[in-house]
Amino acid sequence: MAMPSFPTRRSFLKSAAAGSTAIGLNALHYSRVYGANRRLGIASVGTGGKGWSDLNGVAASPDVDVIALCDIDSSAKHLGQAAQKYRSARQYDDWRKLLDDSSDIHGVLVSTPDFMHAPISLAAMHLGKHVFCQKPLTHTVHEARQMRKAAAKFNVTTQMCNQIQSHSAYRTAVHMVHTGMIGKVKEVHSWQGGQPSWPRNIPRPKGSDPVPEHVRWDLWQGVASERPFKLEMYHPFNWRGWQAYGTGQLGDFGCHILDPVFKSLKLTSPTKLTVEAPTLLAESWTDRATVYYEFPGTEYTAEPTLRVTWYDAAGVLPPREKLGDVPANYQLPKAGSVLVGEKGSLVIPHVAMPTIFPEEKFPAKELPVIDGVDHYTQWADACMGNGKTTSHFDYAGPLTETVLLGTIGIRFPGQELAWDADALTITNHAQAQEWVTKPYRKGWEPTWI
Repeated sequence: MAMPSFPTRRSFLKSAAAGSTAIGLNALHYSRVYGANRRLGIASVGTGGKGWSDLNGVAASPDVDVIALCDIDSSAKHLGQAAQKYRSARQYDDWRKLLDDSSDIHGVLVSTPDFMHAPISLAAMHLGKHVFCQKPLTHTVHEARQMRKAAAKFNVTTQMCNQIQSHSAYRTAVHMVHTGMIGKVKEVHSWQGGQPSWPRNIPRPKGSDPVPEHVRWDLWQGVASERPFKLEMYHPFNWRGWQAYGTGQLGDFGCHILDPVFKSLKLTSPTKLTVEAPTLLAESWTDRATVYYEFPGTEYTAEPTLRVTWYDAAGVLPPREKLGDVPANYQLPKAGSVLVGEKGSLVIPHVAMPTIFPEEKFPAKELPVIDGVDHYTQWADACMGNGKTTSHFDYAGPLTETVLLGTIGIRFPGQELAWDADALTITNHAQAQEWVTKPYRKGWEPTWI
């Protein structure tokens, strides 16, 4: 599968590709510096579900004006509720039209299903817009690398919305590792043992249902291959379980749960991985998997390499004998991580304050607490030149690549995949390498950096 080139309507692409020569560097990057009276104009693509909380989170900044809203669903739970609250904002059902009309927009929020994150975000960055994008950052490993490169090339402020990174619990856990409380880390176990509400491990349903009048199904499908509409099967939420649109349980939660692991240990890219999982169905994601990653060691690890194990199955937790000083009678959270260190074991629940064992060495009342920050207004402030984001694409890109490499491994259970991050290549498995990228629907083909 050849690396394709990046999206939008052809008319939009020509102007975006021309970029600095067509509209001039000053126009392209007018959003970089703000005077005392300047405000941040934002647009939201995807206004229902998580998009609603993302929009309200960023709009809570006193420096933000909501300029435009875009959603393929005009119902009260999607575009309707956003338009009701932000009455002066322009309304769109097609994100490409919004970007064609974006001269007064400085930043774009992308809160769509996974498969549309990169197409919209990359197109916005080509126009010099700052981007706040939902997790996982992209649908493929190649897209994640492109997002990172685009953010650097166009010098825009970016933030992936793994918002729990900014919670006091995760910030405290990172601080505990960085200050050496558990010593060098020997191994990591991370898991999501909950049962998602969306379908997994099922065949595609047959037939079709009438498309509701308030849904633009043609636009919702975006870069994906066309398929018949089925009520409550894809839009507005169950898309997560389908390979064409989502990234399964690992993609959904990996960028949250593995985030404090990456932050605290300063991990970048694994060198290899192996997955235990049942044979994957043609179109939906599996209901269970265990992923064994191997990373190069860092200043915070005990050995030259570090194993990070991800467990993904309802009710499944890591084996107690592998968790170091965590006592047998301690009730592990349904989701979280354990970092096994030389001096103790750090439990990082998703989401609650961390605990260190053995407790007699680390009394709870003596443990530090690091205050949380606002993940949303942090991005708005950084766009205005005040401070920096902590989940910028230079960080979120490698985290997302790691998570999505796991989803590739799920396709080839029991087979070790060797990863060359610099070359963006699975060096020992040509068939697995094909899944580093993907094909795109005709007329929606992307143009990369």
